[in-house]
Amino acid sequence: QVQLVESGGGLVQAGGFLRLSCAASGRTFSSYTMGWFRQAPGKERGFVAAISWTGGSTYSGDSVKGRFTISRDNNKNTVYLEMNSVKPEDTAVYYCAAVRMVATTLAHEYEYWGQGTQVTVSS
Repeated sequence: QVQLVESGGGLVQAGGFLRLSCAASGRTFSSYTMGWFRQAPGKERGFVAAISWTGGSTYSGDSVKGRFTISRDNNKNTVYLEMNSVKPEDTAVYYCAAVRMVATTLAHEYEYWGQGTQVTVSS
């Protein structure tokens, strides 16, 4: 069982920076691919970024490429999402998710989910 707790959300102006964190419980964090997804009101949950269990591979959604960076610290059981040059359309609830030893960007393949953290970008 893996428990995920996101933090770092809030209100930020367009063009600004925000860093989200996701702390995971358990001793096998280094065996899990970690992903970030987001859901805006009235929209489906969409893929943002993912990082393989070794940290050697990262994946980003088209809408955030070049602006958002995912990273992980396996010593701290934490995954991060650095959000640069944020836009109003980045406003959403951001969810952290985990899946064991599968490199995937598909939400339905993730096994564990956090409760989400709200990110609001003002114009």
